[in-house]
Amino acid sequence: MSEAGKIARMFKVLSVETRVQMIELLRDRSLCVNALAKSLGITPAAVSQHLRILRDAEMVIDDKRGYYVHYRLNERTFERLKETAMQLLR
Repeated sequence: MSEAGKIARMFKVLSVETRVQMIELLRDRSLCVNALAKSLGITPAAVSQHLRILRDAEMVIDDKRGYYVHYRLNERTFERLKETAMQLLR
């Protein structure tokens, strides 16, 4: 995939309000599916679908902790996105 294609894909992933809200919640700490669902007022199944898309875009990383999987932001991906956005907006 071209660099322009990767950038377009990232912005497309972020074009959904619920995913942006998830990123805002994960900015402060890692959370499991149930905690995200409760905070967002949506079902755990819906959260899982959004997380799958965010994982595929390498925006979140999953960490298994006992019976639970916690999700956190992939700081490297967001740093690249920030740099790319700054270049586009010059």
